[in-house]
Parts: sequence; structure tokens; C-alpha cells
Amino acid sequence: MIFNQLVCADKTRLTPEGIAQLQEFSRAKVMCYPDDPATEGEILARIADADGILVGSQTQVSAAVLRAAVCLKYVGMCCSLYDPASANVDILAARELGVEVRGVRDYGDEGVAEFVLAELIFLFKGLGSDRWGEEPAELKGKTLGIIGFGTTGRMVAEAARTFGMEVLYYSRTRKPEQEAKSVRYAPMMELLSRADAVTTHLPRNTRLLDAQAFAAMKPGAVFINTSLGPTFDVPAFCHWIGQGGRHAIFDADGAAGCAERLAKFPWVRIFDKSSGFTAEARLRLTQKVIDNIRSYLEGAPRVR
Repeated sequence: MIFNQLVCADKTRLTPEGIAQLQEFSRAKVMCYPDDPATEGEILARIADADGILVGSQTQVSAAVLRAAVCLKYVGMCCSLYDPASANVDILAARELGVEVRGVRDYGDEGVAEFVLAELIFLFKGLGSDRWGEEPAELKGKTLGIIGFGTTGRMVAEAARTFGMEVLYYSRTRKPEQEAKSVRYAPMMELLSRADAVTTHLPRNTRLLDAQAFAAMKPGAVFINTSLGPTFDVPAFCHWIGQGGRHAIFDADGAAGCAERLAKFPWVRIFDKSSGFTAEARLRLTQKVIDNIRSYLEGAPRVR
């Protein structure tokens, strides 16, 4: 079994070799678009006759799009799929229509962990344009608070422990196997009040930090976000950072939708790329997307 028409509906970020390999899954020539569709009408024009499509994280595939794409049987997300609430594809509508949606996970975590620790080292030692304290400082002995303790959070914790940091984490569920590795669970307000640096690793559309949370943060604390979009109330963050003596670090994903507003503050550093998207991550993403297609066509379980 193969698709009649497979379409890459946006800049899926797959490797050129992976794009070429897609042809084995489609009778018609695979259609690939180099940019993200701006409207529902544009995406519908691209996938009108497709029974299989691939989309990246920026393309919104709504219920209306799914209903209008009458040939569609499969949506391959070239991005992470955690749950329906955080997906850019309407998962519930797809289920009702019998459209299979498969995403991937754990392809860019290594790059994010490297970014978080590298930025902390630069800031604490004053290797860039700013410095955390009056003198260069080590990470050893400092406390890192991690909010969201999935794969990325655990990788950050492991790297931080290598530098001698104390690690606190907050998650919806406790992780006993991680706590056995000298990582301590803390309620979120306690974590915020104790951590010298706080990093959030949460699904899209998850905003946990409000004005009360920022008020609880330790004086001089560093805030880092590399999640897909803000994990916080933006006005509350702006009030907190605007008081001075605080630092915040974002990659392009973490500042998505509010980068211009955040960049007005001199204590905010925004990296203009996704910290997790490396050459290696691109290879992992491509392979997982292709494995998902193959397993779907063969009737096998999805690849995570």
C-alpha cells in the first residue's frame, strides 16, 4: 500500500535525502512547498487531492481543513506531538473523520540541553555582553529549577549535575527514578523561590507562570524558555523583567509570538534560531517521519 498523492505542505525541515525517499510512498510525484501556508485557503489549495500530507509545527490544520480535504487519510507531523491540546493539527476532528495523525518526539532535545547550559555558562562568567553577578561565577553550587520534566528536562538536569549544580524539578507527575539520581522534586512556588536559574520545558499552549509565580522568584534569578511559545503570562513577565536585576534567555521557539515585545528589555537575550534544531536533529526528525509513514502503510504501531 502507498499513497496516491503525498504532499509536503510546508517547509517540513526534512533532509533533501529524506524528501527524495518519500517518492517510494507516493504513486504521483511528491509535491513539496518551501514555505508555510498563510491561510486555510492556501493549505487547502496545496493538499486538495492528497491522501497523505506532511506538515511542520507552524502549519495549522484545523477541523475545517480536515473536513474539506476529502481525500485525506494521513497527516504526518514533522514536529513533536504530545497531546491534542498542544498540537497544531486538530487531533479530535481527525479522529472523528478517520484521518490518522502521527507525530514524533525526542529529536531535538540534545541541542536544547546544550543551549541551556551554554547560555548559563556565558552569563555567569560574563563571556557575552552581560554578566549575572559582580564577578565571574561558576555554575557549581548554584540551583537550577526545571519546570517540565520530560526528555528535555531530564537531559538538562543530567548536564547541570555534571557542572555541580543542585537540580530541582516540578512536573505534573513525580519521577522516582530521577529522584534516585540526586534530582529533587519541589512544588513550583518553592522551586521558583530557591532557584538561581529557572528553565521551562513544556508543551505548546501551556502557560504556568503568572504574576504570582514571577513574584515568588529568587532575586537575581535567570529565566530561560525554549518551549514552543511562551510558558508564562507575557504582561506578568514584562513587569518582572522590567524591574531590573533579572535576566532572561530565549531561543526563537521560546519567544515565538512575543519576541518584539520581549526584546525591548536590555536584560533579555533572544537567540534567533531554534536551539534544538541541529544537523543531527534534522536527521533524527527525518528518519522518524519516514518510519511513521512506513509503519502506517504497513499497519504497524506508530514510531515515537
